[in-house]
Amino acid sequence: MKRKTLLFSLIIALAVLVGAYYFFKPPKEYNVEYITAPVTRGKIIQKVTATGTVNPKALVIIGSQVSGKVSEIYVDYNSRVKKGQLLAKIDPQLFQARVDQARYNLRLAKNNLEKNEVLLRDAELKLKRIKALNEAGFASDQELDSAQNAYDSALAQVEVSRAQVEQQKANLEEAETNLKYTNIISPVDGIIVSRNVDVGQTIVASLQTPTLFLAAKDLSVMQIETNVDEADIGRVKVGEDVEFTVDAYPDRVFNGKVSQIRISPQTVQNVVTYVVIIDVDNSDLILKPGMTANVNITTGVKDNVLRIPNAALRFMPREEKEKMRRNENYKKYISRGVWKLVSEREIKRVEVKTGISNSQYTELVEGEISEGDKLVIDAIYED
Repeated sequence: MKRKTLLFSLIIALAVLVGAYYFFKPPKEYNVEYITAPVTRGKIIQKVTATGTVNPKALVIIGSQVSGKVSEIYVDYNSRVKKGQLLAKIDPQLFQARVDQARYNLRLAKNNLEKNEVLLRDAELKLKRIKALNEAGFASDQELDSAQNAYDSALAQVEVSRAQVEQQKANLEEAETNLKYTNIISPVDGIIVSRNVDVGQTIVASLQTPTLFLAAKDLSVMQIETNVDEADIGRVKVGEDVEFTVDAYPDRVFNGKVSQIRISPQTVQNVVTYVVIIDVDNSDLILKPGMTANVNITTGVKDNVLRIPNAALRFMPREEKEKMRRNENYKKYISRGVWKLVSEREIKRVEVKTGISNSQYTELVEGEISEGDKLVIDAIYED
C-alpha cells in the first residue's frame, strides 16, 4: 500500500514539473525583421461613407379624386408644367349628367317651396277669418282649432321644403365639384417625372387616390437620402460638408451639406441604420432622380497634427500573442498603444491617446512619440 501511494505521488509531482516547464519556459527566440512606417505631420480628414439615392427635394403626387375613363392627356414625361395647368381629363359625361340631374332636383324643390308658401298664406288668411268669426260668435271653437291645425301643418311643410331646397343645393354643389375633378390640374410649377396613366384607361378612386403623375417642384435643388450605420451616426452632424459621386459621372465630385438626421431607426436583418438627408445644388440639371450616390460625409478635419499609421495600432508582436495563447488570464493592454522601434531588433510599447482618423492615419493626441519616429506595422519572423 505504501509503494502504491509513493508511486502515485511521484506521478503527480512529475506532471506538475512538466506543466511548470512548459508554462515558465522562455519564449522561443526568432530572427525577426520589423517593417516600420514613420510618424508624420499633416492633415487628417475624417469621413463617413455611405450610399444613397438622388431624389427631387419636393416631389408632388398628382392623383384623381373621381373614378372614370381617361379621355385626354396633355402632358408626358419631362413636360414642364405651371400651377393650374390642365394635365389630363376624365370623361365628364356621367358627371355632367349628375350636375344636370341635381339642377333639375333643385328646381323642383324650389317650385315645391313656392307652392307650400302659397298654401301657408292661404291657411294664415283662413285662420284670421275664423278667429274673427269665433270672437263674434259666428264660428265654433272646433272650427278655430281646425284652422289652427291647418296653418301649423302648412308652416311645417314650408320648413320641410326649405330644407329640401338646401339639400338639393348641396347635391348640386357636390356634383359640380366632382365635374371639376374630371380636369386633372397641376398643383405646382415643375416638371413631370412620371406618368402612370394612358388614354382609355379606367381609374378607380376609392379608399386611396390613384397616382396619375409625379411632378418634381424644382429639379435645380435635389436631395440624397442615405442610410448611415449606427456605429457612425454619432459622428454625423447637421451642416457638415459632403462629397459624392454617381456612376453616370465617375470622374466628377459633387458637393452637398447634411440637412437632416432622422431619429427613426431602419432595421434590416438586424442591421440598424439611420436616414441622413443631404441637400444638393443641381443648377446645371445634370443629376437625375433615382441615381445612386456614393457619399463621403466629412465629420472632422485636423491640420498640422502628428499622424500614426493605422496599421501600427493593429500590430502586436508574436511574443505577446503567445503569452495570451498560453495563459488565458494574461492581462491585456487597457489603453491603446503602438510599438516603437528602439533599435534594429528591439521594440518598445508606447501608450497613446488618439483623435480622429481616416482610412490611413489616426491623430496622435498624447504619447511619447515624435515626428519621424518609426512605428512597427508588421514583422517577418524566421524560425
